[in-house]
Amino acid sequence: MTLIRNLTLAAAAVAAIAAPVAHAQSAAAKAQVDAAKARGVVGEQGDGYLGFVAGSGDPTLQAAVREINAGRAEAYREIAARTGVTPEAAGQATAAQLQARLPAGQFFRPLNGGWTRK
Repeated sequence: MTLIRNLTLAAAAVAAIAAPVAHAQSAAAKAQVDAAKARGVVGEQGDGYLGFVAGSGDPTLQAAVREINAGRAEAYREIAARTGVTPEAAGQATAAQLQARLPAGQFFRPLNGGWTRK
């Protein structure tokens, strides 16, 4: 019950705070990750972070994913501080929203599952 309550509160908080994930990244990192997502190399995860669908030896792409994930972690901590939910719940609520908006052909990995192409 507490997890459901936390996820509900976090979903409301994420919706209320205009796209915290969008401002937590540089334009260059976003462009590189968006291209990698379109190629099926990077996907969204159920915890609210990006992950590699297939291993990437590209250090520039790895750095872009780290940058965006670090920005997301900061945004989730801010949401948690404002709303009283955990950063994990804020990340999971954001992941649900990101999955719903994910374009066809891109990958998502639920918390307890494998990569799935939408």
